[in-house]
Amino acid sequence: MTFHKQKNMPLTKLVIYVPTSHADQIRQVLAEAGAGHIGNYDYCSFSVKGTGRFRPRQGTNPHIGEQDKLEQVEEERIETVCPQEKAAEVVAKVREAHPYEEPAIDVYPLVTL
Repeated sequence: MTFHKQKNMPLTKLVIYVPTSHADQIRQVLAEAGAGHIGNYDYCSFSVKGTGRFRPRQGTNPHIGEQDKLEQVEEERIETVCPQEKAAEVVAKVREAHPYEEPAIDVYPLVTL
């Protein structure tokens, strides 16, 4: 899903890391917020599983783990596209639904070829 042309609309690639337990919920939020449309298809995304690592510091309220203790969590990397004009709104909705206090979300502009 690197390059997509959708009615000459500038697209953005979103990459979200989420515990596997919440991956389907995040995919649903993405689709309902307007992400994942490619041509006449919707709910389009790509996922790969991996291990997220972090250490919650003092003052945090971690969904998983304990303060000052290294943690490893099975996570999914979910990739999708959305219209550039909707990216901020989609990311805000993902943040609301994401279980992590500080979710890892990457946003990349895409080049139309």
